Amino acid sequence: MSKLVKLKKGFDIKLVGKAEKQMEAFKPAQTFAIKPTDFVGMRRPKVLVKEGDTVKSGTPILFDKKLDKVLYAAPVSGEIVEIKRGEKRKLLEIRIMADAEVSYETFEKFSESDLKSLSKEQATEQILKGGAWPQIIQRPFGVVANPEDEPKAIFISGFDSHPLAPDYGMLLKGQEKFFQAGITVLKKLTSGTVHLNLDAESEVFPVYGGIQGAQVNKFSGPHPAGNVGVQIHHIDPINKGDLIWTVNPYGVAQIGKLFLEGILDASKLVAITGSELKKAAYVKTYVGANVSTFVDGNLKSDHVRVISGNVLTGEKIASDGYVGYYHHQITVIPEGDYEEFLGWIKPTTSKLSFSKALGIFSFMNKGEFKVDTNAHGEERPFVVSGVFEKVLPMDILPTYLFKAIISEDFDEMEELGLFEIIEEDVALCEFVDPSKNDLQEIVRNGIELLMYS
Repeated sequence: MSKLVKLKKGFDIKLVGKAEKQMEAFKPAQTFAIKPTDFVGMRRPKVLVKEGDTVKSGTPILFDKKLDKVLYAAPVSGEIVEIKRGEKRKLLEIRIMADAEVSYETFEKFSESDLKSLSKEQATEQILKGGAWPQIIQRPFGVVANPEDEPKAIFISGFDSHPLAPDYGMLLKGQEKFFQAGITVLKKLTSGTVHLNLDAESEVFPVYGGIQGAQVNKFSGPHPAGNVGVQIHHIDPINKGDLIWTVNPYGVAQIGKLFLEGILDASKLVAITGSELKKAAYVKTYVGANVSTFVDGNLKSDHVRVISGNVLTGEKIASDGYVGYYHHQITVIPEGDYEEFLGWIKPTTSKLSFSKALGIFSFMNKGEFKVDTNAHGEERPFVVSGVFEKVLPMDILPTYLFKAIISEDFDEMEELGLFEIIEEDVALCEFVDPSKNDLQEIVRNGIELLMYS
């Protein structure tokens, strides 16, 4: 039965630089990269190619020895130009120089399927061989799902409430039949419910209209209403021993296309956002694209930070770095490596602050803010302020959970709700934290303590 969930806790961060709903003809990226660091929990990556090899879209290039059935495929056809390693030969990137043209012949071919007669085993095998399995993420822990498990439910968040988030109506335009096919395939993987969660405060995008095989729920309220972890908490909470799988809408459509057309299509729209861009728009590219062609000549200044993802949970990359595997957004904001005279006590309406401590008149600004990377203070002793509970719409005690993780108290971590959250669920807590703690890192440390204990 469909549900309507109204959330009151949270905080919408309204920033300058939202992508206009139009396509921009940036110069196509020439190189693409698959980065093991994009896949949380990957500990023993094994490379299946060598420099100089030619690959097609969908050719397996990597797997994790711990989960060897899951293949990570090339997003484009071309030549393996570099296998980049760091200290102790840690694998950092597999870079591909893309072919000049994309055609049907540049894809690995997989079997097309009759979805009505498809079994769970056949669906699993096709997703694994086709390289689309990394789109399926397991909760708890936020790692790539084990294909040998069966989840009690599958959740899809149909909207993104992060700052400057891309419009899923743009990202999925024209993908209606593939998205429906993806829902049908995912339904084969669980005896439970497939949940599609939508924004109650905006129009239903055409891609979600008339969906069959999924329970459609609606959420209203400020960020983090779009976080799938928050949605799971209010629809079907995770207890110890439970498994839930999550897939983003792009992954659903990609899985659907794998079954309907027999190819792994890694093309995607990416929102180029941020206050430091001359043009904030959408660009069509592929998973793992080099961002230099989107930012070179498109910057208002040189002293900027390029982020793959959003400002709360994204990853800092170089101006010639690569889009993260799960990211549909690039954000460019000013660097904040400066000291400010009078700091937070200087009257201003231009600073974004949840508590109104930064700029005591900031509440007067009802529009969009231009922010930089300045933390406006250094890390200081952990204080109990009650602010976390105001922005996290979940029935857990975040302050005490963070302290339990720091003290490595396993029983307390479990009882206080660590099975229900991953980094993105506490990113807003980190933003409002007066103690400037790296709460996302603390949560990941706690998760790894539970996973490997």
